[in-house]
Amino acid sequence: METTQNNNNGNGILKAALAVAMLFIGFLGYLLYDSKKTNTNQEQVISQKVEQLANTKSRLDSVSTQLDAKIAEIQSLGGRVDELVAAKQQLEKDRKALKNAKFFNSKQYDAKIQEYVALLTEKDQVIAQLKSENENLTAQTVTLSKEKEVLVQEKQVFIEENTGLKGEKEKLTQTVADYSSKNEELTKKVKTGAQLKAQNLQVYAVKANGKVKDGGKYRAKKVDQLKLAFTLPSNAITEKENKEIMVRIMDADGAVISDSATGSSVFNFDGKEMAYTTKGTVAYTNNDQNVEMLYARGTAYRAGNYTVELYSEGFKIGQGNFIIK
Repeated sequence: METTQNNNNGNGILKAALAVAMLFIGFLGYLLYDSKKTNTNQEQVISQKVEQLANTKSRLDSVSTQLDAKIAEIQSLGGRVDELVAAKQQLEKDRKALKNAKFFNSKQYDAKIQEYVALLTEKDQVIAQLKSENENLTAQTVTLSKEKEVLVQEKQVFIEENTGLKGEKEKLTQTVADYSSKNEELTKKVKTGAQLKAQNLQVYAVKANGKVKDGGKYRAKKVDQLKLAFTLPSNAITEKENKEIMVRIMDADGAVISDSATGSSVFNFDGKEMAYTTKGTVAYTNNDQNVEMLYARGTAYRAGNYTVELYSEGFKIGQGNFIIK
């Protein structure tokens, strides 16, 4: 009797152990299933993030290309590109940040891209307006020149054939003066459209041995000369002739750099005399020519940020900068 009871107890313990084991195995299976499900979800999220990142990079690259095209076109038409250049610089920062971003936010970049696209659309209207204005200015100049020529001829005829018609002569003289005034105004506008543009101004350091360093940051003791390199883009209404270019190099305090031996000279800009550092004459060929100018200073440069400005024919045509460490 006692033996039978012991056997029953043993069977009960065994069944209980088996039940516990089955529960444990079931728990392990649930954990494994949950782990696989979690990994699958994570892989889907990562895949989605990678796809969004690639798409954002492609869209930024496309906007960058369009900005370059708009800048070049507006410059060729004589328009201002300050806003586009600033947008291009910000875009490059966004592209760099995208490469280094640990936490990518697609909505944030979508908003930025929409702003760039809106700016490009706005500049399409500016380009259309510039084209229309240039075409109108050219047509009006031609028309006024012909009208002036005709009026001058008519004036001469009246003087020769109607010496007694003093009143008509004075009236015609006044008419010619009015047209001359209009023609002068249009000539100024055309001159503005024909002004030079110095694009991609770069400042290089040249050592005494002739070795050229780039990068925009230079040690003072390694700068014996400065080399200015830039491009003069083609312009259909700019004449092929020698162009005098004045260079202003200013230190961090805004003072114009000059040679200690000769000092600086001055030129007229907007009715004011401005000092310049050096100048040079360039034979303008109207074919996107590359230009280089050298400047050697008699004394060493102080550390700081320097600004370089280029002027020609009464206009500011370009600007750049460099740093002396």
